[in-house]
Amino acid sequence: MTLYLPRTTTSEITEALTAERHSIGGGALNMVLTLIVVTDEADHYDAVRAATEAGREHPSRILALIRRDPQAEPYIDAEIRRPGTSGPGEAVLLRLYGALGEHPGSVVTPLLVPDTPVVAWWPGTGPEHPAADPVGRLAHRRITDALRAADPVADLLGRIRNYEPGDTDLTWTRLTPWRSLLASTMDQPCGWVESAEVAGEDHYPSADLLAAWLSEQLDVQAERILSNGPGITGARLITEEGDISLQRKDGRVATLSRFDQPTQSVALARRRAAESLAEELRRLDADEMYERTAKHMARKLDRAEEPV
Repeated sequence: MTLYLPRTTTSEITEALTAERHSIGGGALNMVLTLIVVTDEADHYDAVRAATEAGREHPSRILALIRRDPQAEPYIDAEIRRPGTSGPGEAVLLRLYGALGEHPGSVVTPLLVPDTPVVAWWPGTGPEHPAADPVGRLAHRRITDALRAADPVADLLGRIRNYEPGDTDLTWTRLTPWRSLLASTMDQPCGWVESAEVAGEDHYPSADLLAAWLSEQLDVQAERILSNGPGITGARLITEEGDISLQRKDGRVATLSRFDQPTQSVALARRRAAESLAEELRRLDADEMYERTAKHMARKLDRAEEPV
């Protein structure tokens, strides 16, 4: 069931949510967090769908803030999707008109689930300093996605320079399968790792982050190589005994080859937004590994741009 509240107020939305909760016997009492999705009209369908899928693992009140005509008179159009319609949690779509779009934090504050963590997600272009954003200030975790920016690497670097504990980016989360597979190859003796290579399409920050992770963790030089994609197409560890190579050409299946073992195929599909978001919602503390890797990447790219 979906309830539409045109030209409404936050107090009317709160009353409607309370009435919906009572009609189904609890509802919000089982929610583990509030997920604020800051998006626009063009992207809101995919963003809310991804948040709903992630909410099946993490029952949440999803608050989608959709800014509309900034020149209109201030008002809110609300759309409430009750539990069962949008997964185990609630979804509230708030279309903000006029000056209300400049004050999203004030609009959303009365609608937060009491005594639960708050996570903010910008599925499109995010703020340069998420922790200073009006919505970001309310959140324990702040999730951005640099891949949607015009210049993804520059966009990510700008946020890394403004990093505060609780920040993360889905360009990092997409790397989890790559990092797991590469780490597993080190479970068996392979000799000293002398250097590394990561191949990926241009302006793809996940490839730069993977190279930075290998460099930081193994204390070696990790070269970033351009390929035609899609996404990351390969990673190679050069050891004193031979190469360990993980190559993926089609975005679905990778070939793992190791100097002392037969070549094997492994599933390594590109991750959907819902999968990456669900992973980020599993933790509400600061991601120290992301912080170290991102700052290492920023230092590496800054050095590369220094004049000789």
